[in-house]
Amino acid sequence: MKTVDEIREISGVNPYKCMKCGKCSASCPSYAEMDIKPHQFVSYVQRGEIEALTASRSLEKCLSCFACIERCPRSVEPARLIDAARQLVVRRRGETMLSPDEIPALAESDAPPQLLVSAFRRYRR
Repeated sequence: MKTVDEIREISGVNPYKCMKCGKCSASCPSYAEMDIKPHQFVSYVQRGEIEALTASRSLEKCLSCFACIERCPRSVEPARLIDAARQLVVRRRGETMLSPDEIPALAESDAPPQLLVSAFRRYRR
């Protein structure tokens, strides 16, 4: 499977809907820290430049706050593409995926339920 197809499958996002308005980047609180900005991230996926994305420090700088998702008029959801690129990095490292039963034991007792849902969503693939 091509890497671009993997990104699309993992994220559930169609990057080709992007109209390059830049609203996603304008609303990003980590914009100044990112080497590849959210709107650029979408362009990289469109062009198939996935290796540059998986090596980008933007993967670590993205807060997953979804401000970019809220601002996107075309529902491109750059944060989901960034998260999908993170998934590719994890898969390439061959790290063990978690089963749903393992997640609660790893979370602290006062962890918010959203953390558990997010962990399950991220590591079940």
